[in-house]
Amino acid sequence: MPKVTVFEVAASAGVSLATVDRVLNGRKGVRAATVERVQAAVGRLGYRRDAFAAGLATRKRERYLFVLPGRGTNSFMNALHDTIAAAAAALADQRVLVRTLDYAALDDAALAALLSSIDGAECDGVAVVAVESPPVRHEIDRLVEKNIPVVTLVSDVSPSRRSLFLGIDNKAAGRVAASLIGRMTGGAQGSASGSIGLIVGRMTLHDHADRRLGFEQVLRREFPHLALLPTIEGLDDSAVTGPLAARMLRRHPDLLGIYSAGAGNRGIIAALRADARLPAPVVVAHELTAHARDALLSGTFTAVLHQDQEQEVENAVAALRALARAEAAFLPRPVRTQIFLRDNVP
Repeated sequence: MPKVTVFEVAASAGVSLATVDRVLNGRKGVRAATVERVQAAVGRLGYRRDAFAAGLATRKRERYLFVLPGRGTNSFMNALHDTIAAAAAALADQRVLVRTLDYAALDDAALAALLSSIDGAECDGVAVVAVESPPVRHEIDRLVEKNIPVVTLVSDVSPSRRSLFLGIDNKAAGRVAASLIGRMTGGAQGSASGSIGLIVGRMTLHDHADRRLGFEQVLRREFPHLALLPTIEGLDDSAVTGPLAARMLRRHPDLLGIYSAGAGNRGIIAALRADARLPAPVVVAHELTAHARDALLSGTFTAVLHQDQEQEVENAVAALRALARAEAAFLPRPVRTQIFLRDNVP
């Protein structure tokens, strides 16, 4: 269907292009009856304002910050950096400046200090992959009080005054992981009892805490014959998760399944491949990185739950632009949890 233009709106309302521009931008100097005529034409024709054209018309540069953990061994976060860089390059021609600020992974004090340094005169909105703590909540609320919109990405901070959380439903992801492991180790009426391991990055990460909650809810309710071991915090670091996973495998010969709810999967993969038990544990992990993909194909991992980071970044930019312009409530496209098995690896 052809896109309706401002020329058609002007012709339908019987006014000049300048008048349409004044009405669309809320400027003064237009009679109430004329405003009503333009608005009626907009509604009748289904006109949708082109944010790109509006930005060029005002010649105002939009400036947005993405605040996230710096590059390191976390493949998902490294890919998120790359996705934001690609989005920044694509938006540059639209006079939209997207920059990234890094903080040390899992360091809530460093994140709070970085948020406190953001100058509202140089920023129209912030998207943050956050560690949850009172200082971080305080700095998010302070930014909002200074009329700087904030959205959380991948991992939330709640309660806080941020406008939106943009990511998957992490409680649901944890429930899916429990259902997969429970069914693949014998089902609700399974005769084989045994232990289930859970490895997260750190429980101060809202997404990991939510995944654990959803996982435990389903495991205890639907698979009571499976015993959930104490949660292991692997700091999203393969050098840490590897020895911890190896120790868990040694200490629990009845281990039937592992849920890796964070990063550091390379360490877990190495520990599993060094373990000779048969049958091997059912393993559900997150994010289809190159290492996770190889683990699926080799049978080391049973399933991988994945989130579309490109869609999350796209949602974040669109949300910040809508919030900065005080446009109508932004409804992001939902980011759904994708389930990959060995049979459907792309």
